[in-house]
Amino acid sequence: MKKKITFFQSIDFKIIFVFIILILVALELIGTYFVRQLETQLVTNFQEEKKLQVGFLDNTIQPILFDDETAEDSTEIERLIEDFSGNGILEVQIIDAQHYLLGTSDSTQQNSVGSKTNDKDVQQALLLGNTVTSQYRDQTTNDRIWKLVSPIIAGDGSNEILGVIALTTNIESVYEQISEITLIFLNSSLIAVALTVILALFISRAITKPITEMTQQTIQMADGDYSGQVKVYSKDELGILSMAINDLSTKVEEAQETTESERRRLNSVLTHMTDGVIATDRRGVIVIINDKAMEMLNISQEMALGVSILKVLKIDKEYTLRKLLENEDDMYFDFSNDEMPVTLRGEFTLIQRETGFISGIVCVLHDVTKQEKIENERKEFVSNVSHELRTPLTSMRSYLEALLDGAWKDPEIAPQFLQVTQEETDRMIRMIKDLLDLSRMDSGKGSLDLEYLNVNELFDHVIKRFEMMIQSSDKSTKDFLIKRNFTDRQLWVEVDADKMIQVLDNIMNNAIKYSPDGGTITCGLMETNDSVVLSISDEGLGIPKRDLANVFDRFFRVDKARARSMGGTGLGLAISKEVVQQHKGKIWAESTEGKGTTFYISLPYLPYEEDDWE
Repeated sequence: MKKKITFFQSIDFKIIFVFIILILVALELIGTYFVRQLETQLVTNFQEEKKLQVGFLDNTIQPILFDDETAEDSTEIERLIEDFSGNGILEVQIIDAQHYLLGTSDSTQQNSVGSKTNDKDVQQALLLGNTVTSQYRDQTTNDRIWKLVSPIIAGDGSNEILGVIALTTNIESVYEQISEITLIFLNSSLIAVALTVILALFISRAITKPITEMTQQTIQMADGDYSGQVKVYSKDELGILSMAINDLSTKVEEAQETTESERRRLNSVLTHMTDGVIATDRRGVIVIINDKAMEMLNISQEMALGVSILKVLKIDKEYTLRKLLENEDDMYFDFSNDEMPVTLRGEFTLIQRETGFISGIVCVLHDVTKQEKIENERKEFVSNVSHELRTPLTSMRSYLEALLDGAWKDPEIAPQFLQVTQEETDRMIRMIKDLLDLSRMDSGKGSLDLEYLNVNELFDHVIKRFEMMIQSSDKSTKDFLIKRNFTDRQLWVEVDADKMIQVLDNIMNNAIKYSPDGGTITCGLMETNDSVVLSISDEGLGIPKRDLANVFDRFFRVDKARARSMGGTGLGLAISKEVVQQHKGKIWAESTEGKGTTFYISLPYLPYEEDDWE
């Protein structure tokens, strides 16, 4: 934000103020010296002039006072005094050596002529023979009065004091002249100050204008605008500074563009990374977190930024930041919830400067839920296969050992033992065949021979086969009833007939195996907006809710003892799921314990008109 600068805060004012102070100080010093010298010179000139006039009067009066007869002629003295008066002279007195007043120019003092004077200056001049001067103010007019008392010395070489001349003059005119000259000087000084202010303003503007432009440019640079350029007015220091700022603006803009490009690239990398990334400062407080990490941790950016990484990873009770830094192994975090399991692996890397100072931590989170699940499934698969193969092999080994021990000689027992051995062999062959089918599907090698088929007829064909099996069975299962609940509309779907029949066979077999004798099996076929849904329902014991999500897992059995006794491998539903998914469909089960189970198969379906076949 740009702060407004008042004139009194600006450099213009400071430069003008400095100029004014300098000129005032200079004028004060010059004026004081000038007025003092002027006063001294004018007063001295005035006094010298009066002394010179008194000297002329002295030369004229001396012969009169030296000659006693002439000294008595007061008329001549009065004439000389009368001629001498004027030009600022207030009074001239002639006093003889005996302190008697011989004459005065003041008409009001004529009565005092011939009387003895008590003037101390006159007495001092007569006594010492020196010129006495004094200055005082008139009590009435307040004018400055200068008094000169000069002794009259005989010119015959005897240095006899014949008398004194007392001159009283008004020196105020000299000081008035000084005041007038001082006033002229002050007016000239004011004019000089005004001119100085104007000159200082031009000078300051010449200096501050490029500085102002440079300031504005730097403010624009601080706001991220690097488009402006400072005008270079000269090649002095300010010009060099202007060129440096222009060069700096260009380089900062390039650096900013590079930084912004790197930041966008980094944000893009962090955003599209399949791994979560968390960066902290040296105190372990999160400063960066990407979208994937927020998704993994089920947390928002506002909840993560500014929070300790220990708290976000939920390890603040087991670990301190120092202990976390000292741990060199990967760490695993369990963020499972009610909906799904989540397992994360964290790799920690220190952000260190060249000096070794740790300025932060980077944590990379990998979602290893699938890997953990695959690993667990692999272990469970190996365990199940081993168990499923071990059971028939153990049974076969027992019967074969019995035959080797002589049971083959018994015509009744030997065929039974061989029959069991054959059944267990067939069971292992079916299991291995199912495993090979699943392996081909998992590797993507299983191909589909797709063709448009009437699903109504395909499903009905499977149901009829099972009806014939039920009728021809020697067991007491003839009371089974298979009901059809088909839509009247003929539905055509692109499927692999053999594999889809295999799926329906698996589900129908399970429905018959796990349903009570005499139960009803309901087969449904319906149409939705974009799919065909086949359903097979039984009235068996049903599947517990906790096991419903696992019925399509390999080797999973709800009732293991019963399933094994019926020759099941635990792979039928797993194969069915893989086949349906190959057809881009879905398969799921719904069950109520004690009431039965319904399996649903949904296949993609696009309605068409018969004209499409033409």
